Amino acid sequence: MNITLRVNGEEVTRDIEPRMLLVDFVRHELGLTGTHVGCEQGVCGMCTILLDGDPIKSCLMLAVQADGCELTTVESLNGEELHPVQRAFKQAHGLQCGYCTPAFEMTALALGRRGVRFDRDQLKEELAGVLCRCTGYQNIFTAVESYLNDTARHD
Repeated sequence: MNITLRVNGEEVTRDIEPRMLLVDFVRHELGLTGTHVGCEQGVCGMCTILLDGDPIKSCLMLAVQADGCELTTVESLNGEELHPVQRAFKQAHGLQCGYCTPAFEMTALALGRRGVRFDRDQLKEELAGVLCRCTGYQNIFTAVESYLNDTARHD
């Protein structure tokens, strides 16, 4: 099947197998390996990307379902300097092995775009779709809070 979508701001057209998962399309067809594969069942959240601005688990969606949509992956944060969400994770020591970091950053990016204030318990609920096996989550929560507070100051 032929699909066309926008990925990190650029239009992409590919001829793919109808059964290809979106996570495989992103990683293998586009070479954007910042999106990680974990459980392949939608439980761990490692494959989280943004679809039309909302965080989704790309292992639960076929690539053909994204036809006409806009995808945002962690590679969209690349630039001359660290993106504010990356800087917040660095400053708060919100990563350890880094495997879950792209998924948390994509989720934080979506939360920042919503422009809603969250208390710590609400933030925990919003981030519950991504699992980390290395940290105690406290620095991740602190990093996301810092990013959201910084985003609110600049809106």
